[in-house]
Amino acid sequence: MLRPLTNLLTVVLIVLAGAQPAEAIAYGEDAPDGDYAFSARLTMTGIPTEDHGSRDSWCSGALIAPTWVITAGHCFRDANGKRVSRTVAAETTATIGRTDLGGDGGHEVRVTGVRQSETADVALAELAEPITDITPLEVGTGAPEPGEKVRLTGYGLSGAGTSTPDRLQTGRFVIDRVGDAVLEISGRAPQRDTSACPHDSGGPYFRESPPTLVAVVSSGPTCPHEGADLSARTDNLAAWITETTDARPGFLGGVPTRVAVGAALLAVLIAAVLLARSQRRGAGAGRRKVSTGA
Repeated sequence: MLRPLTNLLTVVLIVLAGAQPAEAIAYGEDAPDGDYAFSARLTMTGIPTEDHGSRDSWCSGALIAPTWVITAGHCFRDANGKRVSRTVAAETTATIGRTDLGGDGGHEVRVTGVRQSETADVALAELAEPITDITPLEVGTGAPEPGEKVRLTGYGLSGAGTSTPDRLQTGRFVIDRVGDAVLEISGRAPQRDTSACPHDSGGPYFRESPPTLVAVVSSGPTCPHEGADLSARTDNLAAWITETTDARPGFLGGVPTRVAVGAALLAVLIAAVLLARSQRRGAGAGRRKVSTGA
């Protein structure tokens, strides 16, 4: 009974503090060139709005499989603010492995599909083509613990939460509290008020040795601030993530593998039936010939 009440109190406190989707890292630091190459920026151009107009935005994320980026579920919302399992912008592009956004390293790949978690503010964005020269961030399966130290990377606002950085930002954090679906995580370095900001949504919190995903940025008070943000746990989504990202296109023009296998088995069965009928007809014709000759 105590845990549900504690989780509810946490949410209430965040709301009263002015919670909003977290979108870069206030008072973070520049990531060294080549480090955390799995980090991703999802740029969305032409997102429909309620007044029938459009806007542009971006989120952060991480490559977790050659054709999949994990991010926050609320990064994909329709004009009514509802999370949806599809791209919502006219164009959504994932930039991966590019520490300096002004450079040409890494990859720019179109996002073609989205899968939303049914239980957490987590989404998986599917890429149009695989990225094979960057090691994906491993999705952890062990439950996080209070006091555990993690790192965050993101492409959101920086400084006092008012500047758009031209390179990947990072900072170190500590897990304060572990809930069933969310974690409370507070900044530690470079400063105590290092915190997630606008456009850090979906950015990965991860253990460093080896790099292992623990959670993604979800929401929190206005940045910068001391104290906790709320992040969406990913260890308890590991089975769903694996099932989704392990699916491979089949040989029938992109049909999922199990559908293609089913079609192949059906084709084999039909061929076997036709062959059996043909053999029976041939045997019958042979018997009639012998009878006639006698």
